[in-house]
Amino acid sequence: MRLIADLENLLKEEQSLFRGQLLREDIARLRKLQELVKVAPDIAAFKKSGMRIGWTQGDARTHELREPLERLLDAFYAGNEELVADAWQALHRARMEKLVGCLSTPVPRPAD
Repeated sequence: MRLIADLENLLKEEQSLFRGQLLREDIARLRKLQELVKVAPDIAAFKKSGMRIGWTQGDARTHELREPLERLLDAFYAGNEELVADAWQALHRARMEKLVGCLSTPVPRPAD
């Protein structure tokens, strides 16, 4: 799959330990999807399993990614590499927004 190859190439050049770890985890998730698509009896079963492979920590917040994740799963199941790439970008963007939001610390506001 082209997306996995692209992510593996990014990983080879990545200098950030944090981004490198995210890339390794994403590659593992996409490989898991490759295995799931082989054994799933239908798209409903594939999507059900594909929604719960650790997209967020313990999948506790995966429901917040439902729309872009379902787009990715639909494209992945169909085997449409172009749609997979587009859906991946949308999912990655949404996931990073959630992750950054979780990691950010509220900045104290000065008292009036």
